[in-house]
Amino acid sequence: MHPRLRALEALRLTDPDSKVRATRALAASGDLDGIGGDPVRTPGDGEGVPGRPDRPERVSATAVPKRSPFTTEGRAALVHSICHIEFNAINLALDAVWRYDGMPAAYYRDWLRVADEEAQHFSLLHAHLQTMGWRYGDFPGHDGLWTMCERTRDDVLARMALVPRTLEARGLDATPLIQAKLRRVNTPDAHEAVAILDIILRDEVGHVAIGNHWYRWLCERSGQDPEALYPELVARYEAPRLKPPFNHEARSRAGFSDEELRLLDAQAAAAQAPGR
Repeated sequence: MHPRLRALEALRLTDPDSKVRATRALAASGDLDGIGGDPVRTPGDGEGVPGRPDRPERVSATAVPKRSPFTTEGRAALVHSICHIEFNAINLALDAVWRYDGMPAAYYRDWLRVADEEAQHFSLLHAHLQTMGWRYGDFPGHDGLWTMCERTRDDVLARMALVPRTLEARGLDATPLIQAKLRRVNTPDAHEAVAILDIILRDEVGHVAIGNHWYRWLCERSGQDPEALYPELVARYEAPRLKPPFNHEARSRAGFSDEELRLLDAQAAAAQAPGR
């Protein structure tokens, strides 16, 4: 079977552990010849995408209950929320492999590597959550990451602009803040979560860099200026407004230019100005 169709099979799986095993097996496979060859899309092939379990209950971002990390249940809910993001990120990366015909082989290999690392992240977090007495699905989760995948399903350029380098890049900003909060909790399970987040932050810099690379590659192919086009895509697809603080160091390592970081700060400052 074509590797991209194997990615589709994994994408359709509803059981999280089965999805992780299928994703990691595909990434470890030496049989990836022709991954950038002929188109694989067929009419109606999006049925069952993405495969997700019945739980967790999916709610709006504003409906997710807020809990204190200074309680065991609150820390479990926090770990669960990140676990939920990583599960969605597996689907996101598999979808990027399967959905878009006509990209170079390196593009598909890049996103398959991302899917493999997201599966590892999910496994680490889920195992840790179970040591705390909970499982994935025990708390509600929101659907923001996949919602943007749906909006950009017909445009790979918009997908690269608005998922890895916008929504996933928010994780570069948020993770150090979460780690600082967990360090203040100062319990063994909190320190273990911090260590897992170190791994995730390291890998996510690479994932955002892959999004930046292919966004710029697609802009160059279509003769568009990436910095000028980006705010147009944000407006067209109603991407969420980014809020400070921004992790400039991690964003720089992930491929954002100095000018992009300057514009990010300027836009955030304008949004927070009185009367806005």
